[in-house]
Amino acid sequence: MALPDPQTQPDFYKDVAFKRLLAWVVDAVLTFVACVVILPFTLFTGLFVFPLMFLVVGSIYRVITIATGSATWGMRLFAIELRDATGGRMTASGAAMHTLGYTISWAIAPVQLVSMVMMAITERGQGLSDQVMGTVMINRRAANR
Repeated sequence: MALPDPQTQPDFYKDVAFKRLLAWVVDAVLTFVACVVILPFTLFTGLFVFPLMFLVVGSIYRVITIATGSATWGMRLFAIELRDATGGRMTASGAAMHTLGYTISWAIAPVQLVSMVMMAITERGQGLSDQVMGTVMINRRAANR
C-alpha cells in the first residue's frame, strides 16, 4: 500500500487541514473534560499542576486512540485518519512518536507555527512532525472507496 497521490486522488486531501483544526478543538475539549473528571480523585491538588495533567492525559488519549484506530475521536468525528509512510494504519509506536512530535511542536511556539503553515501550503497538508515521520492525514471516506 502506498500513500495516495494528491494530484491523481485529491479527494483524500480535500479540506483535511480545516477538519484537522476542528478535530483538534474536539480533542482539546475531551481532554479538558477528562482532566476535570480526574480532579476530585486528586483531592483537587491537580489544580496546581493542571497544565501538566492536561499534557499527560492528552498524550495518553492521543497515543491510545491513534494506535487503536489511526485517529483520535475528534479525527473520527470529522472522518479523517493518520496513515504511516507506507499508507498503512498507525501502530502503537508510530502513535507514540507522532504524539511526541505534536507535543514538541506545541512546546516550542515557532515550531508549531511552522507546522501550521506547512499544513496549509504543502501538497499533502503535512505538518512538521508528519514530514519528519512521513505520515499523512487523509479523508477516511476516500480511503474506504
